[in-house]
Amino acid sequence: MSEDIRITRLENGLSVVSNEMSGVETATAGVWIEAGARFESPKMNGVSHMLEHMTFKGTRKRSAQAIAEEVENVGGHINAYTSRENTAYYAKVLKEDLGLAVDVVADLVQNATLDAEELERERGVVVQEINQANDTPDDVVFDMFQEANFPDQALGRTVLGPAEGIRTMARGDILDYMHEHYRPQGMVLSAAGKFSHDQLLDLAHQHFPGGAAGRGAIHPPAKYVGGDIREHKDIEQVHLILGFEGLHYTDDDFYAASVMSMVLGGGMSSRLFQEVREKRGLVYSVYSFMSAYADTGVFAIYAGTGEKEVGELIPVVCDEIGKITGALGQEEVARAKAQIKASILMSLESTSSRAEQLARQLMIFGRTIPTEESVAKIDAVDEAAIRAVAKRIFATEPTLAALGPIDGVEDFAAVKARLN
Repeated sequence: MSEDIRITRLENGLSVVSNEMSGVETATAGVWIEAGARFESPKMNGVSHMLEHMTFKGTRKRSAQAIAEEVENVGGHINAYTSRENTAYYAKVLKEDLGLAVDVVADLVQNATLDAEELERERGVVVQEINQANDTPDDVVFDMFQEANFPDQALGRTVLGPAEGIRTMARGDILDYMHEHYRPQGMVLSAAGKFSHDQLLDLAHQHFPGGAAGRGAIHPPAKYVGGDIREHKDIEQVHLILGFEGLHYTDDDFYAASVMSMVLGGGMSSRLFQEVREKRGLVYSVYSFMSAYADTGVFAIYAGTGEKEVGELIPVVCDEIGKITGALGQEEVARAKAQIKASILMSLESTSSRAEQLARQLMIFGRTIPTEESVAKIDAVDEAAIRAVAKRIFATEPTLAALGPIDGVEDFAAVKARLN
């Protein structure tokens, strides 16, 4: 599928990016905003996510019911999410309904009323979401891991925030946060599908008329620390994450690290899956992952195992980490690169994935990244680059997060010794 991508920055600071996809009959339009957990103060932790909920409770133009019905009346769907660095609102519709999608999304991010009665009701909904996450061990261990990576920092706090903070967060403080972050200069209007850029621009001028250009939101710099965090819980499995300082999005070694992660634990053919699950039967789930941010990142391995198996699991994982800095097979490297390239190319067929990719690229890099450029950088990764980035990452201070029946988990000093 050829790429027809155009970018325009409006006078009010709003960035507009489009990808015309002539071979589809749908369109996805959304707004990505520089607002997330790492922009929050300790007192206001969870406000980005709370605000995401509240925008759907009504605007100056639409009730909560009307927001849902207008999109679903034409067979579309609308959704949103909050991450540590962004909040996104997007709608997918048939191509002829692009105007409605932009209208509704623009209404959400500019005209939310934060009705006081609705806010009191929605506090309970968000607290239930927090409680549900707290009852999900693999959610909890990831939050523990993030806290150990970035202690006493915004990036180390949860996206949902603490329940007590949500219960007591003042409406005026939420409004202040919205007015500070929900401004055109901190937004990207991104759309992909069957339409023209000029059509999208007309809609942008129509629905985002206000605001003056200025500086976007600023978050404090993050400092990776690492360490040991563990909690005993009476559940069936031990949930483990062993991590290290990773790479930010613009690091020159980012693509080499991506291929290394795929070789180590990126699929059923990966080293970790084959050694830990297939050969030894120690886990149901094991994989490696990278979490990249604007100025830092983490690289980690997750595994869920039994209380009796955890004593064998950690040495095996540490051994595989050591091996990745040594000999690499041409076949496994080629397979890893093929998996990453296929994932990139397959995502181009989805208007929703494409709209999100373009928005995130524009926010991170200040430009969109041609698919050919990404593929070329993956192809350029060789065994030497993988070994070099593995040595770089695994030389950093480790982080160990463990939740469950953890008596069999080695102490942190012993794990560190295995990694040296």
